[in-house]
Amino acid sequence: MKMIKISMLALALGLMSFSAVAPVKSLVSEVKETATASTIVWKAETVDVGEIPQGTPKAIVYEFKNTGKTAVVITNVQGSCGCTATDYTKEPIQPGKTAKVTATYNAANKGAFTKTVTVTTSAETTPKVLTLKGTVI
Repeated sequence: MKMIKISMLALALGLMSFSAVAPVKSLVSEVKETATASTIVWKAETVDVGEIPQGTPKAIVYEFKNTGKTAVVITNVQGSCGCTATDYTKEPIQPGKTAKVTATYNAANKGAFTKTVTVTTSAETTPKVLTLKGTVI
C-alpha cells in the first residue's frame, strides 16, 4: 500500500513538471527581444586610428542612423578617461536621419592605447560602448 502511494506521488510530480512553462518562457523571450531590438545602427563601433603623432589630438567620428519610427535623443556620452573628450548631436535624431558622436583622444603618452566611449540614448536600455584604438608614436 505504501509503495502504491509513493508511486502515485512520483507520477503526479512527474506529470506536474510538464506544465505550460515552455510557452511562458517563449513569450518572455519574445518580449525581451522586442524590448532590446535596437533602432540605432552604427556605421562602426570600433575604430583603429593606426599610428598618430604624440601631442597631436586625434578626433574619431562615430556615425549612426535612426532606423526606428520615433526620434532618438542622445542623453549622455562619457569617455573612459580624461584623455578622451567627447561631443555629440544634441537635438533629437528623427527616423531615417543620421547623427554623430565625436571622441577626441589627446595622444599625450607614447604607446598603444585602447579607449572607450559610452553612449546612452533614449532608444536603448543598455548604453552602447564604442572603442577607439591605435598607437601614439
